[in-house]
Amino acid sequence: MKNSLSLIVLPTLFMVLISCNREVDKSTDFTAEFLFTEGIEGPAVDSKKNLYAVNFEKEGSIGIVNEKGKASLFVLLPNGSIGNGIRFDKDDNMFIADYVNHNILKIAKGTEVVDVYAHHKDLNQPNDLAIAPNGTLYASDPNWKNGTGNLWKIDDSGFVLLESDMGTTNGIEVSPKGDKLYVNESVQRKIWVYDINGQGGVENKKLFYEFDDFGMDGMRCDIEGNLYVCRYDAGKVVIINPAAKIIREVVLKGKKPTNITFGGKDHKQCFVTLSDRGCFETFRADNPGRAF
Repeated sequence: MKNSLSLIVLPTLFMVLISCNREVDKSTDFTAEFLFTEGIEGPAVDSKKNLYAVNFEKEGSIGIVNEKGKASLFVLLPNGSIGNGIRFDKDDNMFIADYVNHNILKIAKGTEVVDVYAHHKDLNQPNDLAIAPNGTLYASDPNWKNGTGNLWKIDDSGFVLLESDMGTTNGIEVSPKGDKLYVNESVQRKIWVYDINGQGGVENKKLFYEFDDFGMDGMRCDIEGNLYVCRYDAGKVVIINPAAKIIREVVLKGKKPTNITFGGKDHKQCFVTLSDRGCFETFRADNPGRAF
């Protein structure tokens, strides 16, 4: 009986120790502080593992960060545009949400030429972007003053309104198979999940997760469909599995994470933008990001 009990207790204790370790997971710095403004946002990684974010040194710019954490200016946006979310398609074209001029901007692979990919005058402000495996873009569109927001699809025909009069839509992401769309409402602290239909529209809206405190910003999925959620003001990234259970929390040095992306040699390195520190922090994920 003593040996049998040990066989039961030891593995259980081992799992508890792993769980305790998970609870104190922490990030480290990837870039120096305040290289970016407090508007740092929209991290994204291209096929060459270069890391990008908006508002390097001043508003209206995009910075590029190499694998060693050295940041420099990539491009200045024209016409007073200021970027927010950034995403790359499978051909390495960059798409930027321009919240000032209500545009989705595009920079073709290998160039620094900024073109208007889509425009809609009725948007509040295109904020965060997600891209499906088939190349369809989705954008959140918050109205921070009124605590409301909209949800849009963007394709070659332009903006298509999917839902209006939501809460303050912010973080947005597509599942690895391209069949689910996640959208959070920062002020309302809710994450919604939709089924994506054959036309790229959404249906069967359901409440996926709701927090009791703090806000939310950007979100990204890994290849297993786990959702990495930036908890603004809480200073954490929370990982939620597809069954809506929190499986891991990472404590950040800063308190205001705005967004997250995956990169590194094995695509398991997470990069988080911190508004209150104007920099990137980083930590290791268990799985590669789904965009790879």
